Amino acid sequence: MLVEPFRIAVPDAVLTDLRERLARTRFPDEIPSSGWGYGANLAAVRDLVTYWRDTYDWRKAEAALNGFAHFKAKVGGLGIHFIHEKGVGPKPLPLVITHGWPGSVSEFTKIIGPLSDPARHGGDPADAFDVVCPSMPGYGFSDHPTEPGMDPERIAALWLELMRGLGYERFGAQGGDWGSMVTTYLGHRHAAHLLGIHLNMVIAFPPAENPFEGVTPDEQAALADMAKFLEDGTGYQRIQGTRPQTLSYALNDSPAGLAAWILEKFHAWSDCDGDVFRRFTRDELLTNIMFYWATETANSSVRLYCETMRAGKFPPTGFRVEVPTGCAIFAKELVRPPRAWAEKIYAVKQWSCFASGGHFAAMEEPKALVDDIRSFFRPLR
Repeated sequence: MLVEPFRIAVPDAVLTDLRERLARTRFPDEIPSSGWGYGANLAAVRDLVTYWRDTYDWRKAEAALNGFAHFKAKVGGLGIHFIHEKGVGPKPLPLVITHGWPGSVSEFTKIIGPLSDPARHGGDPADAFDVVCPSMPGYGFSDHPTEPGMDPERIAALWLELMRGLGYERFGAQGGDWGSMVTTYLGHRHAAHLLGIHLNMVIAFPPAENPFEGVTPDEQAALADMAKFLEDGTGYQRIQGTRPQTLSYALNDSPAGLAAWILEKFHAWSDCDGDVFRRFTRDELLTNIMFYWATETANSSVRLYCETMRAGKFPPTGFRVEVPTGCAIFAKELVRPPRAWAEKIYAVKQWSCFASGGHFAAMEEPKALVDDIRSFFRPLR
C-alpha cells in the first residue's frame, strides 16, 4: 500500500466563491417565536452564516489541522485520507477511530493528542495509542465512491486493509454514529485482527423474549427518549436514505443551506440545553462544515444512508460480536439501550454511563471519552 503525506490546502478560489455565496444568502421566513420547532432556527442560522462570512478564518483552522500528521493512501481502489499520529510511550496500541455524519475527523482534534501522547496531557505514557483517524469514503478529503454499495461493512474491510498496510496486524477500533457501525463490523467480520472495540453510540434492539428483564428505571427513561427521537427526529434519515441526490442540489449549492442542515443536528443531538453555541464554538462548527463544503461531499456523504438502507444493514443486525467491547453511554446520546440488550449483541467488558455529553462525545466531553478509551484498552494491551 502506497502511503503519501497529505496537506490540507483549500484553493483560494473556493474561499472566494464561498464568501460571495454567503453574501448572497436568501434566508427563508419563519413562524415568529417558533424556536427550533420547525427545524433550524432562523436567528441561529443567520448568526452562523454572518460569522462564517465576516469573521471565520479557514486558513487559521487549516493550519491547526495541518499540525497533525495527514496522509493519503489507495485502499480498495479509493484514495483514503487519514490522520496518523504515532504514540509516545513504551508500547503504543494501534487504534482506528471512525467518525460519522454530520461529523468529520475534525471532531477528534481534542482527543488525538491525549490518546497518542498521554504524558504530555497529564496521563500515563503506558496508555499511548498509535491513532489512525480516516475520513470515510465520500467524506472530507477521501475519494468519492463512484459505484453503489459502499456501506459500513465495506468500509470496515477498507479499514482492515488500511491498518494492515500501516503494519498493524492487530489493533483496537473506536467509533460513534456511523463509526459505531463500522467498528461493529470490524469486530464481527475481522475479529482475528481486533483486540477490542469501543463504542460511544451503542445500537441494540430488544430480545424476542422478556425484553424488559433486567432493564432499570433509568434505562426505561432512556428508551422513552429514543422513542421520541424515532418519532420526531428521523426525517433526515428517510430523505438521505431514499433520495440523497435530490437533497444534494441544495446542500452542494448553498453554504447557508448546508450549514442549516448540519447545525440543526448539532443542536438536536448534543447536550446543549437548547443553546448550540454554548456547547460548541462557531469556529468548531464551521470547521466541521468546511469538511463538507470545501470538498463538495454533501452528496457523497449522505449517500451512505441510502447504500446502507438498500443493503438492509441500517442498523447492523443478525450477528453477535465476540471481541471485547467497551460502551460509553453519554447522557444525551440519541440511542441509549439497556445494558442487557447490548450484552445480547456484544461481549461487553466495560459499561460506563456519563451525566453529561451527547452524540458528539469527542467534541463535548473529550476528557471523559479519552479516560474511558484508556481504561477499556488497558487490560487488552
